[in-house]
Amino acid sequence: MACRISELIIDTADPERLAAFWSEVLDYVELSRESDGSIEIGPAGVGFGGPQPTLIFSLNSDPRPGKLRLHIDVNATDRDQAAELQRLLDLGARPADIGQSGTENWHVLIDPEGNEFCLLNARLQPL
Repeated sequence: MACRISELIIDTADPERLAAFWSEVLDYVELSRESDGSIEIGPAGVGFGGPQPTLIFSLNSDPRPGKLRLHIDVNATDRDQAAELQRLLDLGARPADIGQSGTENWHVLIDPEGNEFCLLNARLQPL
């Protein structure tokens, strides 16, 4: 038997802001709020334990020590990459330059707190 990722914990200075942003990006809903300020989001009607991991935004005001060792890759499910890029930018993502050559078939972006993520070219089937 193997493991699978059930949830990802993301430290943030503003759980509300990042939960709202990533809920829109992934079409997730808020699943729970804890007394410590953390917010868990996940797929509507499925939640924790489903085929997709949930995301927990955990309040942490410590400064980020440098480049993240983990980032999220996303793929569009119902539109082409260019349309999805525009949607993400409209939601508050910003382009990031991490030394790309300009010939990549993906886009490097940052979320409202500066966490890098990539929009890949392939379109995936919705779950």
